[in-house]
Amino acid sequence: MQLFSVYRHDTNDHLVLAANWRGIAWHSVALLLGIRDCCESNCEEFVRDNNFVMSGNVLKFAKLSDKAFPPMKGSEYAAGYDLRSAYKYIIPGHGKELVKTDLQIEVPFGTYGRIAPRSGLAWKNHIDVGAGVIDADYRGNVGVVLFNHSNEDFEVVPGDRIAQLICEKITYPKIEEVDTLTDTSRGAEGFGSTGMK
Repeated sequence: MQLFSVYRHDTNDHLVLAANWRGIAWHSVALLLGIRDCCESNCEEFVRDNNFVMSGNVLKFAKLSDKAFPPMKGSEYAAGYDLRSAYKYIIPGHGKELVKTDLQIEVPFGTYGRIAPRSGLAWKNHIDVGAGVIDADYRGNVGVVLFNHSNEDFEVVPGDRIAQLICEKITYPKIEEVDTLTDTSRGAEGFGSTGMK
């Protein structure tokens, strides 16, 4: 497994450091970067001062217009980044709308973007989210499908927080056709076969 690589940044001419930071110790970073007497603090300082980026854990975004709002977290440990509408929409009762954010995103390597509902909109306004998968190689305008399950029209104005973006880990397994599958105690039982309690 490649733990460490250096390459050019996409938009400026800074070098970008890509490393598996879980699998590499700070003294190893020091050896690779040529830093003597490195401890965690001054290694971090060197990386920061030289515009190195731990690109394995960076969510990149670009604005497609001046109407776009950057994705932001509501708190330090919030699971998702709030997505805001770039335009005004009226979602009819029991209807749906594709709400544009005017954002492009690039999720961290090994993840995909999941667009999830905001709890307040779901509970107070009966607004839900559909079609919420953003593939790692998608570079188009991020749109959010909003469903209005209430009887009343729902207004969205520019800047409204409409959904949240969660970066979830993903694997890309190879596909193999087989004659039989591994037996399990459950077998083909489903649709409530395990009961409610």
